[in-house]
Amino acid sequence: MKKNMGSVDRIVRVLFAVIVAILYFTGNISGTAAIILGVLAVVFVLTSAVGSCPLYIPLGLSTTGKKADS
Repeated sequence: MKKNMGSVDRIVRVLFAVIVAILYFTGNISGTAAIILGVLAVVFVLTSAVGSCPLYIPLGLSTTGKKADS
């Protein structure tokens, strides 16, 4: 997969995941909200690790600073 995520995008996604984890482990979120946000946080961490967001591909988006190939 071609990388289509820039550094800022990746950092923001990881920070989101960390905030969700903190909110969950401190008991501020629970139930359905915790499950939905937890799944989203895991997806964000995985896409950040790979450097490619599958949703960006059909939309032709890229945050790398380079022009995305169509």
